[in-house]
Amino acid sequence: MGLSKFLRRQTERWVDARLGPEYEEATRALAVRQNEYGFDPFGFHRDSLRYAALIARFFYRDWFRTETFGLEQLPRSGGLLLVANHSGQLPFDGVCIGASMLLDAHPPRLVRTMVERFVPAVPFASYLFNRWGQITGTPDNCRRLLADGATILVFPEGARGISKPFSERYRLQDFGLGFMRLALQANTPIIPVAVIGAEEQAPAVNLKPLARSLGLPAFPVVPFPPFFPLVPLPTRYRLHFGAPLTFTGDPDDDDETITDKVRVVKSSIQSLIQLGLEERKNVFW
Repeated sequence: MGLSKFLRRQTERWVDARLGPEYEEATRALAVRQNEYGFDPFGFHRDSLRYAALIARFFYRDWFRTETFGLEQLPRSGGLLLVANHSGQLPFDGVCIGASMLLDAHPPRLVRTMVERFVPAVPFASYLFNRWGQITGTPDNCRRLLADGATILVFPEGARGISKPFSERYRLQDFGLGFMRLALQANTPIIPVAVIGAEEQAPAVNLKPLARSLGLPAFPVVPFPPFFPLVPLPTRYRLHFGAPLTFTGDPDDDDETITDKVRVVKSSIQSLIQLGLEERKNVFW
């Protein structure tokens, strides 16, 4: 056995021991269509997921000590669109939502998030993201995944959510309309999700002139080292999953008609946010 193969096997054993039996049971139960080599049509490989899952599990279980509510309302089969509020400068909220669906949902689900179009051009990123089940966020990719019964996570606020000032925490920004058109086209239920705790993990000031000069949607600076929000504060996360919402209509309807439907989803998430804020006693525990 070569040294590289030996080190890889030792690393895999260490990772598997850290993840424990709950992860092994969850991955065995994942309903993912794969070929004889273990890959799905988008490049996901079940064995590669363990490394991302170890990181996600750490933030979900240990760092943010996440509590989940309402998972029992999720349909047991078929495609789903998870639609959530977005905050915290960096997408730890997406990491924890994905971990909750893999480790605590019954049956477990692999959450697919739509990465930005520039990611495939980043060295190593496209390879790793594909192996972990994340794909470039195009409407065609979303339609194919939903038709195959996948679970897709959408943040309709986009960069507006993660870059809003601390004074506007838990106030939803404008939603895009694309997710609703996809739900109508694929006849897919929407699950509203409220994330409580991410707004306080990195209270930042957005340096807009610097962000514009760098071509970025935001350049956040936090008041503690390393001043860029690479390490979030250990706030307590609470994820509230709402009842499935189903909509009918033509996905090619005018924006005004689609906006009325989007407003229902936004209102549902805002109600879950308000409930979560009323129930929590402290930001950190």
